[in-house]
Amino acid sequence: MSAHTEPASPPAADPAVASLDVRGLDFAYPDGTTALHGVDLRIEPGERVALLGPNGAGKTTLVLQLNGILAPTGGEVVVGGLPVRKPHLQEVRRRVGIVFQDPDDQLFMPTVREDVAFGPANFGVRGDELTARVEAALEAVGMAEHADRSPLHLSGGQRRRVALATVLSCDPEILVLDEPSSNLDPVARRELAEVLLGLDRTLLMVTHDLPYALQLCPRSVVVDGGRIVADGPTRALLADDGMLRAHRLELPFGFTLA
Repeated sequence: MSAHTEPASPPAADPAVASLDVRGLDFAYPDGTTALHGVDLRIEPGERVALLGPNGAGKTTLVLQLNGILAPTGGEVVVGGLPVRKPHLQEVRRRVGIVFQDPDDQLFMPTVREDVAFGPANFGVRGDELTARVEAALEAVGMAEHADRSPLHLSGGQRRRVALATVLSCDPEILVLDEPSSNLDPVARRELAEVLLGLDRTLLMVTHDLPYALQLCPRSVVVDGGRIVADGPTRALLADDGMLRAHRLELPFGFTLA
């Protein structure tokens, strides 16, 4: 199996059913602060979409609705045809794999192998199937040779890829990545990009790294003030200087759109 072969694919999805369908989503925090206003977002199976926006725009609040960590005050979230509601939360949390910005939030077992096995074991996977899932997930992120090492002894980029493997082993419908390129050196950034481009999964990537969004996601959605203010091809959005300025987004100095 090659270094970037994906774990066993999920069952063939009905193309008429979106991987993610957010409908009229509203959310207010207990202090009355409204964080999301009527958000509508549909992501089709296999799409790769970047979620862009300034700090405080509502991106994290939106992501936390996707697997029921936060519950909407209005509207609905549907993952692969399954509404995100209390009776479905365990299955929703398997379908929505969130890779957090800090790998320390996901790596806590003595070895890489045990970390990657933890999620599927928690969902009831056992025996040969569990072993196969762990091996496939580690192969997919190019970390199979490190299975018996402690995560504490890995580089930052390696830890980020292992954190991704802990989610892939649960066979999610959609991968949600929170600032995947943050604090990575150029080589680790490139290696992670190669892994992500090799995955045949629906992907939603929250990022401030606009060149990374361009590299990985053909489509981008801009959130500001709790609303979606732009949705379209990433290259076209990044070429819109007025839109970028209006929503406090900025390409790195010297970066040009080829």
